[in-house]
Amino acid sequence: MWFRLTLVGLVLASGCATASSQSWPTKTIRAIVPLSAGSATDIVARTVLEQVSRQIGQPIIIENRTGAGNTIAMNLVAKADPDGYTILVNSAAHTMKQKAIYPNLPFDTARDLWPVIPLGNLPTVLVVRAAKGYKSIHDLVSDAKARPGAMNYSSTGAGNSSHLNAERFRLSAGFDAVHVPFKGAPEAVTEVLAGRADFLFTTMLVTMPFIQDKKLQALAVSGQRRASALPDIPTTEESGYKNSYYNFWIGMFVSANTPEGIRSRLYVETRKALENPEL
Repeated sequence: MWFRLTLVGLVLASGCATASSQSWPTKTIRAIVPLSAGSATDIVARTVLEQVSRQIGQPIIIENRTGAGNTIAMNLVAKADPDGYTILVNSAAHTMKQKAIYPNLPFDTARDLWPVIPLGNLPTVLVVRAAKGYKSIHDLVSDAKARPGAMNYSSTGAGNSSHLNAERFRLSAGFDAVHVPFKGAPEAVTEVLAGRADFLFTTMLVTMPFIQDKKLQALAVSGQRRASALPDIPTTEESGYKNSYYNFWIGMFVSANTPEGIRSRLYVETRKALENPEL
């Protein structure tokens, strides 16, 4: 009797989940971004999800939940109702490396978050204030080695891609520098522009306007190849700094228990948006 009741319960639950998946979405969706407005992750989220919103006929509201190395935002989505109405847009470092950086997290990335779809691979660039007069990445490294520990660099947050990108390069180049974390790219860029931070690794999406206005000087990109938007700027590895390559990607996630039908619909609609020529 117990087995029959359990079987009936499973069938009914399966039917409810299927119906829920077919009707999704019927209300506003929250997209949680762990970085401040104006950061690359935020810009990508807003750009892509605006198109997704038009396709599904429901609003998608961006919520910037910064702090605690992005774990506040990740925990919020991991513990959210698995109904497809709370999604996470996050980058490589925050998603894949947080357990190593924060061993006592209240959630497990692999267990509690489900990867829906990658949204993009973005080239990152090493920038300095143009007024410093550095002509190459070697000028920066030489200056840093001549003044051990006197140089600092800003990042978009402790433990995130900007931080780890800079550390990977710093270790390869063999110099000391003080890390100064901020809540997002706009704040980190402002510190370099003001001369309070010596250098920064962040996406070209954020820095290109300042590079074009000659307020920031690009010294290198950290991808495997040169960026098409900055064809004259070498990569860090091309400049002789081995193991300094860093891959910055952004992806979409939901709570792991979200029904497969909802995850599939979200994947299909997002992929459709990414393939839209206007986007």
